[in-house]
Amino acid sequence: MTTAPIIIYIDADACPVKDETYKVAGRYGLKTFVVSNSFMMIPQSPLIERVIVDAGPDVADAWIAERCGPRDVVVTNDIPLADLCLKAGAQAIRPNGQPFSDDSIGSMLAQRSIMEHIRSTGEITGGPPPFGPKDRSRYLQALDEAVNRARRR
Repeated sequence: MTTAPIIIYIDADACPVKDETYKVAGRYGLKTFVVSNSFMMIPQSPLIERVIVDAGPDVADAWIAERCGPRDVVVTNDIPLADLCLKAGAQAIRPNGQPFSDDSIGSMLAQRSIMEHIRSTGEITGGPPPFGPKDRSRYLQALDEAVNRARRR
């Protein structure tokens, strides 16, 4: 019986940790798909593949969700995409290192819905805190842990 390879999928539009992901993936020899709806530079490597999808809402998310599986890791800030990935058995982590989990995704989806409603009324709610070095460090640790969990599956 052969074990399915571990694949990393990056929801790449606005992802601040692509370089860190390439380093971790390279260390483990993992295929990485960089999915976006516009061209972006990627390192020359047989392990890294750029995927440019059509423009439009959630097209990149759909591409990732249709392909990810139980041994895969998805890097995204998109809560609905993370939900789909978890349902497919994949792990999903945010660029700040926060993992999505079956226990937390329901409340995250509800919070997102509430915030969308508040914004639709014209309320200014602010955004996420600025991305910093500690986020990058937490991400590297979280990705390494996710890859090792996938290797044990």
